[in-house]
Amino acid sequence: MKKVRIGVMGAFRGTSMINYCLKADNAEVVAICDKWVEGIEKQKQQHPDANITYYTTFDEFINHDMDAVVLANYANEHAPFAIKCLNKGLHVFSEVLPVQTMKEAVELVEAVEKTGKIYAYGENYCYMPGPYEMRKLYKEGKIGEFEYGEGEYIHNCESIWPSISYGDPNHWRNLMHANFYCTHSLGPIIHITGLRPVSVVGFEGTKTERRRRTGNKAGQFGIEMVTFENGGIAKSIHGDLYKNSVWYTVYGSMGRMETAREDAYNGGQTHIYVNADKYDGEYGPENVLSYKPETEFPTADASFGHGGSDYYSMYNFVEKIRGNENADIIDVYEALDMGITGLFAYRSVLAGGVTLEVPNMRDKAVREQYRNDTTCTIPAVAGDMLIPSFSKGTPEIPDEVYVRMRELFEKDFNSDDGYVSAAFTQGGDKKEEKKDEE
Repeated sequence: MKKVRIGVMGAFRGTSMINYCLKADNAEVVAICDKWVEGIEKQKQQHPDANITYYTTFDEFINHDMDAVVLANYANEHAPFAIKCLNKGLHVFSEVLPVQTMKEAVELVEAVEKTGKIYAYGENYCYMPGPYEMRKLYKEGKIGEFEYGEGEYIHNCESIWPSISYGDPNHWRNLMHANFYCTHSLGPIIHITGLRPVSVVGFEGTKTERRRRTGNKAGQFGIEMVTFENGGIAKSIHGDLYKNSVWYTVYGSMGRMETAREDAYNGGQTHIYVNADKYDGEYGPENVLSYKPETEFPTADASFGHGGSDYYSMYNFVEKIRGNENADIIDVYEALDMGITGLFAYRSVLAGGVTLEVPNMRDKAVREQYRNDTTCTIPAVAGDMLIPSFSKGTPEIPDEVYVRMRELFEKDFNSDDGYVSAAFTQGGDKKEEKKDEE
């Protein structure tokens, strides 16, 4: 079968997907788009011999002769571009997050249903070796039925904030609320179990010193307490606590499995522990399995970031396009389960911590309730449904904070070993690892 022709929108985060197309045998990158001219020039330098057309406007890019588009642009702007691509007849791979409003959620689902094109959500933490092995074991019935789980995505971004927000006071990262960026912690629990979240209670960390000194107006971290369709419960926590942690645990009716903590120094989320009985009620001898799952493809190495998971998410997307029925993608409904749970968690916070239903976007009648719901923290999108970035009121940040962040970004970008320039390397060294902790 011929290679799938892919266009990548986003010269920074899209680097990993571009590298996939250059290395894999089932896809090729044919176009790259970004309004960021310097980023385009970096990509041209990186791939001088590749047959790639470069664009700085989306309207020209979308008319390129290609089969699919990777959306690696701003996290709050994926849905509008995804809808345009789908309606153009293109398959879509969307980076996190899927939507920023419920109105976008309705329109995205309807575009997928109308066009019949493939939509795959790039929640790469689901494809990390540990969580992905846990999904396999859960489907095999290793620990029985899901009862409780926890997902953590803690990332202290203060040191890299200039390089991911550019000193722009209106950057989505500076305007988002604490529960917005939830799918790295909640997503793997949903994908492991295959269960739909039905209700959520939200919490917000109210100590904000580190946030404010970088220009971020949100609470320090967000928590979602989620009830699933089978009655199981999960805790999802993400945000800017002081030390990093990526960790997942799932309890079932016959046992427990979890990834290692980063502090274990054994690969963290690439290593798992499984403690399960043969049947519910056995209570047999402790027999903890501890191992690092084998990877299916030797080419899915650390150069793709996130423990090689960037490779797997792209591989499954491309294989789905090529007709592989076993390709494991996160479809639009599962993507929205992961994303809108955080939106309603923050509505819960603003309402004083009440339990709110998570809408089932598979149901047309439910979708109709949110057709014009633009509730979010971005003024140009929200209109009269604008909500504060922080539940106690959006803080005022002095202009000099953003001036300082911009100066640090420009210094870093122009250096040989800076965070941004590292995004365009293909090696798996420390620079690449730092870039990929997104």
